[in-house]
Amino acid sequence: MFAPQKIGKRSLLITSATLLAVSVTTTLTAPAALAAPKPSGSPTATPTATPPAGMSKVGGERLGQPGTQVDLASGVPVLPKDLTARSWIVSDAESGEVLAAHNAHWRLPPASTLKMLFADTILPRFPRSETYKVAPADLADVGAGSSVVGIKANRTYSVHDLWLGVFLRSGNDAVHVLSAMNGGVPATVKDMQAHADQLQALDTHVVSPDGYDADGQVSSAYDLSLFARSGLQKKDFREYCSTVRAKFPTGTAQKGKGKAVTEYDEIQNTNRLLSGDTDVPVYQGIAGVKNGNTTHAGATFTGVAERGGKVLLVTVMNPEKHEHNEVYKETAKLFDWGFQAAGKVQPVGTLVPPKNAVTASPEASAGAPSPAAPSTAPGAAGAEPVAGAAVEGGHRGAGTALAVAGGLLVLLAGAAFLVNRRWPLPDLLRRRSRP
Repeated sequence: MFAPQKIGKRSLLITSATLLAVSVTTTLTAPAALAAPKPSGSPTATPTATPPAGMSKVGGERLGQPGTQVDLASGVPVLPKDLTARSWIVSDAESGEVLAAHNAHWRLPPASTLKMLFADTILPRFPRSETYKVAPADLADVGAGSSVVGIKANRTYSVHDLWLGVFLRSGNDAVHVLSAMNGGVPATVKDMQAHADQLQALDTHVVSPDGYDADGQVSSAYDLSLFARSGLQKKDFREYCSTVRAKFPTGTAQKGKGKAVTEYDEIQNTNRLLSGDTDVPVYQGIAGVKNGNTTHAGATFTGVAERGGKVLLVTVMNPEKHEHNEVYKETAKLFDWGFQAAGKVQPVGTLVPPKNAVTASPEASAGAPSPAAPSTAPGAAGAEPVAGAAVEGGHRGAGTALAVAGGLLVLLAGAAFLVNRRWPLPDLLRRRSRP
């Protein structure tokens, strides 16, 4: 067990990559049902109904205590009613301060929210323009009932297409193909576990890279927030997790004089706070991150949103109330509370930096260059311009997503992080409803 590391009120982790936001568009029209199916017969034990008495204390003593942890001092709004999730956490993405939590370190099945760790680990390794021909063996171990994007054996896909499949449709088939590119599922699981340990996500045990229910596979609301916070430092990660809809290659047709033309279908993000649904409106200021749903995990979700200059992370795991889209409804309530409480409530803990983090002095932070030239290393995250051709614009009645380029490039040795005073995304993707 690593001792938690304290960070300043305005500290945050930033990677050695160019930090640029991207423009996408969204719709307020209710989409068709795209929720990931619940796999049946998945081999894992159902979690107990109550949290253990002793949990990890990474990030602060109170975060290891069962039950709700919050300091409701004068002027702090009360927490929303009817929260039924087994575990949840509200944190300031900029400072890392935990504003409130409920069983934050309860180790529970994570479902597809574990794909945030998969992406944070694997995404920087392959340029988005790289292509790969899928072998039948790459898809052989995709679990029964998995959510899929429709990858076909013996077809060639770009890395960009594969990541759209991972983030928008939570495609376990796309995860397995990217894992094959990374040396196979066992190697990828090992890499993910090592990265989780580096992030001090010590509640997490990885068995399957896609989050599919498996014996012993667990994480926590605290760890999922660490994964989101780390992933959001990467430009490509931010683009994919905030994309509402995109074109995905589905086949090749012969047109005209026998010329082969790639055919595409539209895919839409299953994150309901991003894409909306009949009973869940698009959340103002939402910018990702990832949802999940399996038989034993129930519904899980981690979201990031910006409002009034504040950037918050909310993770919700397994609401006991089984109403349609309940995980998003409870997340929206916690976001609303967090934006009202930010700056008023005393934190009950903090999101710790990775073990290889370096703390910058205020003077160094203030004097650091911004922005600096992008990395040109082959395969480096964010090294290529964002290719927007595959990302569709909205239609009538669509809301507008605004992305403001910005950020700070800090050149560090290896994969070291810098604990800085400023969140590198002061202007996250904003989504506003309009008549």
